[in-house]
Amino acid sequence: MASRGEIQEKERRVRQLMEREGLDALAISTIHNFAWFTCGGNNYVGIAAEVGVATIVVTRDAKYIVCDNIEAGRIADEEVIGQGFGFRACYWYEGKKDDLIREIAGGGVLGSDVPMNGARNVSAALDVCRFVLTPDEIDRYKWIGRKTGECLSLAAREIEPGMTEHEIAAVLDKHIRSNGLIPGLTLIAADERISRYRHPIPTDKRLEHVVMLVTGARKWGLVLSATRMVHFGELSSELRRKHDAVAQVDAAFISSTKPGARMGDILDRAVGVYDETGFGEEWKLHHQGGPTGYKGRDFRVYSGTDAIVAENQAFAWNPSITGTKTEDTIIATAGGPIILSSTDDWPKVNIEVDGTVIERPDILVR
Repeated sequence: MASRGEIQEKERRVRQLMEREGLDALAISTIHNFAWFTCGGNNYVGIAAEVGVATIVVTRDAKYIVCDNIEAGRIADEEVIGQGFGFRACYWYEGKKDDLIREIAGGGVLGSDVPMNGARNVSAALDVCRFVLTPDEIDRYKWIGRKTGECLSLAAREIEPGMTEHEIAAVLDKHIRSNGLIPGLTLIAADERISRYRHPIPTDKRLEHVVMLVTGARKWGLVLSATRMVHFGELSSELRRKHDAVAQVDAAFISSTKPGARMGDILDRAVGVYDETGFGEEWKLHHQGGPTGYKGRDFRVYSGTDAIVAENQAFAWNPSITGTKTEDTIIATAGGPIILSSTDDWPKVNIEVDGTVIERPDILVR
């Protein structure tokens, strides 16, 4: 159950937003914002949805869940228990959800995080409310990171040459699901597909020597992104050189992600390391990641991104060099980065940056 302190902090941030925007009520319908405001509750049925089946409506002095009769009981009993929501429900065939939202707003100024007739879209302002993680969210994220790292490690030691990418994905997702996590993203690339495609959806390609496993695991609304590489047999000198280089780039990203840093400057520093390691064009072949939390990426970082890293904000950088990649989800704290998905049983590449050693996942050789 969510703590009273976290519930109150979420309400405080939302009502401050309402005050700034001159709103009398705010409707929250996206799955990421619903999960954030309810401290981990879900309003989706299909996991690929962006807009949920229930809407939160916050007023100056109350908060409600608006949904149809199919969802009301489950959401009350399992998603927002003890959080003080009133419920307004209609029958599924009536189509009165928006009418109920406007009724709660009482004719006042209504904001929304999705397009809605008669409402002002304030999704960008609401995004900012999510960026600073609460202590409870950090604790949940640490659990998710540890479990996701363990799932990747277990899957990497179970797979064998000859398995298809679909079969490898099934092994990984089995572990993800068994731990109560949702595999919102699963990418698998075997052998030459690692070099050909940055977003390798699993296929019937059979593993011969090397495979990349990527997951975007979600629980309590929080998304954990991580990538691992597994090789059967001796590594080639070329792959060794590439992976050492991408580990250096990733270490530059992580070490630079400090509260108060400009995000575009972080990217520029990492691009410089790409160049220093002899792979100066590789950053152009795929985006490099950015802030995360309740979305896979809140936005992608470019050189011109002026956004500033907040204390206790989550990030997932994903540098790649053709044929290899490293990725973990981190939290930028005043005491340094917390790497959420690192596990003790995975081999590491130790990179010294500005006097600090940053551990990055090495290729697991079997």
